[in-house]
Amino acid sequence: MSQTRQDWLHAHAITHIECLIPDLNGLPRGKLVPVSHYPGSGQLHFPQVSLLQTLMGEPQQQLVPDNDPDMLLLPDDGSLSLKPGNGRRIAQLIHDCHYEDGRMVPFAPRSVLKHVLAQYQQAGLTPQVAPEIEFYLLNADGQQAEALGAAYSLDHAQRHEGFFAALEQQCHQQGIATDILLHEVGNGQYELNLQHGDALQLADQVFLLKRTLRALAAAHGLKACFMAKPFAGQPGSAMHIHQSLLDKVGRNVFSHDDGSEHPRFAHYIAGLQQHLPAAMALLAPNPNAYRRLAANTAAPINVEWGYDNRSCGLRVPASAAQARRVENRLPGIDCNPYLALAATLACGLLGLQAELSATPPLAGSAYGKQATLPADLAAALAALAADSRLSQMLGSEFVSQFIALKQVELADFQQQISQWERTHLLDQA
Repeated sequence: MSQTRQDWLHAHAITHIECLIPDLNGLPRGKLVPVSHYPGSGQLHFPQVSLLQTLMGEPQQQLVPDNDPDMLLLPDDGSLSLKPGNGRRIAQLIHDCHYEDGRMVPFAPRSVLKHVLAQYQQAGLTPQVAPEIEFYLLNADGQQAEALGAAYSLDHAQRHEGFFAALEQQCHQQGIATDILLHEVGNGQYELNLQHGDALQLADQVFLLKRTLRALAAAHGLKACFMAKPFAGQPGSAMHIHQSLLDKVGRNVFSHDDGSEHPRFAHYIAGLQQHLPAAMALLAPNPNAYRRLAANTAAPINVEWGYDNRSCGLRVPASAAQARRVENRLPGIDCNPYLALAATLACGLLGLQAELSATPPLAGSAYGKQATLPADLAAALAALAADSRLSQMLGSEFVSQFIALKQVELADFQQQISQWERTHLLDQA
């Protein structure tokens, strides 16, 4: 065990370590290990199939070798923190997934994001991202806890003052750099912004934040909901991603020294425009997610871009030159943060490499333009399979495993009978 890690565990009187990995759906998997049994090397064995579990909770054994091999979990000590809200002295530590020969498991979500970031490093660039987290805070039974008329209300947020005070404390405890909190348009819908920074660290923060919100809400007799579209007639919940690129000396490469836009900015946006429709399965990873993407609902239907234009899938916020960035408004909050960040950064890098040309910025409403995003998960999976350049950027083995897992989930969904069918077809079809 590294001396730094050992000293930290001793200083905090830690008795157990939660060894965490995100699966392909962004859900936490892992095991609880007594400190006395945590290996000095940090290497733990864990089944590969743990990464390949459906939303129905079913490990997909057919997607791993017949001998059902283990992988090695290796700790990222930078993620070491106290597990909040627990009387026991438990630490949590995010791990990376490797094969026995040292290679990263290519379909582990952290591996996918690291693979994309390594290609940025080769280009001498460092992405900076800032996710915006939207979610519903509901009664324990899943019903909306607030009445109509709460949009952007400070008073309604104060109803949960104790909850949000505890959340702020627990986020600080875990190194989650929260920023602005506001009540969103939906009844009981909130938005929590994270401070911009390193993409891998921000993915870790979103991963931990969603876990923290679920546990803290339950402790307060509430439910934190991360469905993209939990209620008909109510706004969906997104994970907007602000993104910019820094060179080796920390300058924003989207701006010239005089503050004007650099051509690279248009190339990056063009990459998003060309490849994000094929990446939608990573941004909207289940059938419900496509219900959010509807016109005149503050959600996008295409990849038009514009300055401070929230009808567009790609929005350029007003900012100083050093903060010039583009906001990807396509991902739902139900996405896996590692995969969503990997996807949007991969699309932008493809635009830079090919020096693609963006469309002119849109001044009017993007809802008057053609809807160009996949209409459902089946179309999105087909589009992902067809984009060979994006697959190469993300890793072809990951893409094939992801598509196979989502096809299992989609087949299960298609066998379900909805309330609409019972209501309108039972007596008259």
